[in-house]
Amino acid sequence: MWRTDTLWFDVAMVMSIFAVGNILFGRFEEHRSRARRLAKPALFLAVILALSATVGRGWAYGVLALPLLAAAWVHIVWLPRHGVSGWTAEPRERYLELLRSRGQA
Repeated sequence: MWRTDTLWFDVAMVMSIFAVGNILFGRFEEHRSRARRLAKPALFLAVILALSATVGRGWAYGVLALPLLAAAWVHIVWLPRHGVSGWTAEPRERYLELLRSRGQA
């Protein structure tokens, strides 16, 4: 009945990751526009599905793991080095200042 070798499983995996990410880390994206926050999962989903359908699921999940690893590094290493908590984004003013200086806000 349940199969894991379909593109629908890949859709479920990607959207589950985004759902958990929004629940746990949505406060880090509050400064972004709604259009950008809607486009991000759609773009990731399209890329992962295209990769899964063409070069294989292993490559698709490998590519999916790269932003997760990058986000972990930013929250665990980079933000604390710059005086911001990677878990709470506090002090908030410093966090937003860092984003503005990197052209991300």
